[in-house]
Amino acid sequence: MPTSPSQNPERLAGQVILITGASGGLGSVLAMGCAAQGATVVLHGRVVRKLEALYDRILAAGHPEPTILPLDFAIAKAEDFANVASALQAQHGRIDAIVHTAVLLGSLGPIEHQAFDSWLATVRVDLLAPFGLTRALLPMLRAAPDASVTFTLDTRGQEPKAFWGAYAVAKAGLSALLAILADEWENVATLRVNGVVPGPMRSPLRAQTHPGDDITRLPSPDVFLPLYLYLISGQPKSQSGGVIDGQRWLQLAQATNPPS
Repeated sequence: MPTSPSQNPERLAGQVILITGASGGLGSVLAMGCAAQGATVVLHGRVVRKLEALYDRILAAGHPEPTILPLDFAIAKAEDFANVASALQAQHGRIDAIVHTAVLLGSLGPIEHQAFDSWLATVRVDLLAPFGLTRALLPMLRAAPDASVTFTLDTRGQEPKAFWGAYAVAKAGLSALLAILADEWENVATLRVNGVVPGPMRSPLRAQTHPGDDITRLPSPDVFLPLYLYLISGQPKSQSGGVIDGQRWLQLAQATNPPS
């Protein structure tokens, strides 16, 4: 697996890539990175002004004009995802990749202190929306010459612990969804699915979960861009279905390409 960015600045030219949670810490890095590689990026988020600011940054950098997709996953229904698919089909006629980074932490604490409505919103954002969106866009993914879906996972989903509630449950469910899709797509040569567990990084989510930490000491989301780019375009079908430990991958990357 590559540990450094591709030397081809147009490796994604002509491709349409949807990034959920595009205005977040990791999402915005991936959006800029994909646009810099020539992709038309569909910027999903809940807050329009943040999406517009990212849209302006991409245009100012001279990259292909992106598309803004405002949608609140916490209240989205099946018809909303169907409408997204129809709109993207009409506007772009294709989807080559989906990168799921949208996330809602919800409330942390003992189960008896957690509200049902909070669980419902968290599971909608972290599990049902990735399912609903991927399902709605699957016909376009199947039509692409090489398509990928990448889920952003979490150690709390891989190894659930006390107090993590709906967030851990949803992330565990996302891992199961990945495994199901990998199995269903095993004999579809043009469809790949993977998961990334980034681990601790400098992000708003980390600031929420560990308010006492000095997050400036953690790796920036930028360091994971080469990994996501590889999963979007360049990964062989034989590696589909993998769950990549981001911290282990980062250690390998740093050992292979030490700073000069």
